[in-house]
Amino acid sequence: MNRVVNPEQIAQSLDELWSPRVVGEVDEVFIKVAKVHGQLTWHAHEHEDELFLILRGRLRIEMEHETVVLNAGEMFIVPKGIRHNPIANEECLLLLVEKKSTLHTGDVVINQTRSIADQLRPIE
Repeated sequence: MNRVVNPEQIAQSLDELWSPRVVGEVDEVFIKVAKVHGQLTWHAHEHEDELFLILRGRLRIEMEHETVVLNAGEMFIVPKGIRHNPIANEECLLLLVEKKSTLHTGDVVINQTRSIADQLRPIE
């Protein structure tokens, strides 16, 4: 993946909501983009932190003891083991930084859950 990419343009081009796609990797970390709207599900990543960087729009991340609201250009790291539920009331484009071992919906499997192989599919 040695190429120049525009994460915001790639995220905007995605057809599926809540379906992250890998756009790069650094050592043992994937750089992913996603287009989201609505809510995903309450879940946790037991052994991995998860970084959210908002490219466009607004994202609310509910956690059991706190809620954060992120606007374009802002980022937040959900610490490992913290149950969280990302919600976008309007379309939102985001960049995620996650260890390669991070499961999409962590400890929960739902219809929107995407495997690592699915997230690695070529972007058209």
